[in-house]
Amino acid sequence: MPPARLRIVLVTATAMALLCLTGATATGTRPSPRLLTSGQHPADHRSEATSPFLRAAGAPMTVVAHRGASSLAPENTLVAQEVARRSGADFIENDVQLSQDGVPYLMHDRTVDRTTNGSGDITALRSAQLDGLDAGSWFAPVFTGARVPTLAAQLADLRTRGGNLLLEIKRADTRRQVAAVVDVVEAQQMTGRVLVQSFDPQHLRWVHEVAPELPLALLRSTLDADPVAVSEELHLASYNPSGSALETRPGIIADLHRAGIATWVWTVDTAEKWRTYEQYGVDGIITNRPAELTGWNHAQPPARSGPAL
Repeated sequence: MPPARLRIVLVTATAMALLCLTGATATGTRPSPRLLTSGQHPADHRSEATSPFLRAAGAPMTVVAHRGASSLAPENTLVAQEVARRSGADFIENDVQLSQDGVPYLMHDRTVDRTTNGSGDITALRSAQLDGLDAGSWFAPVFTGARVPTLAAQLADLRTRGGNLLLEIKRADTRRQVAAVVDVVEAQQMTGRVLVQSFDPQHLRWVHEVAPELPLALLRSTLDADPVAVSEELHLASYNPSGSALETRPGIIADLHRAGIATWVWTVDTAEKWRTYEQYGVDGIITNRPAELTGWNHAQPPARSGPAL
């Protein structure tokens, strides 16, 4: 995209997001992406042995906004979430870590240095310190004043304004820490609209122990020898490999689908790769460019093969 056009898109998206977050725009004027309602669990009307995140034949791939619309707004902020929602994303993907005083916050890195005006490991900072950080100016001056959201604030925004969450748990060393994250999801009455993922199988085991109703996904940068066996052992709804890992054995998608398990691939930002993975039969794409993927989905011929079930 030419720089001048990118600036126009950025400013427009930002203005819309900020107006919406301050209540200046009526909620009825925004686009309506495919979302679950607050009373609908993703497993409703589906077989217990079949993931609710599978793509029906001929349906578009699920659009998952990586850290929000992170190509247009500062990652893991409510502004990025609003831009992603207006871009047509079906899910927002965000990372959660606990502060020193045990409050779940959205943050990808171990430290706050890259994405805020502060410094230090997030687990060594208290919530009062995190709440005062500027999480937007590093991305662009127009975002100055954006905050590091708590998980509770993010879920409240999704619950009231619409949206689903792909929530990655990071750096949780104990069952109690994982339970603290799950407690927030339950308190916000969002168990029906959250898919929990992690690179660490132990995190998923703990989530299943604490809240067996929460659907689970395993992140992988390299494929397991038997993804189906691992998925069944961990009670997975989705097996989520990197694009490069998936390309080593694309046939695993059919194996997973036969077992009723979805496949969402990360993090993919080009039309060339979207086409490749759609032809493989993936169910969802995690991307930094949700608006572009939404448009690409809509531009495809209607008679696509869809996943092999």
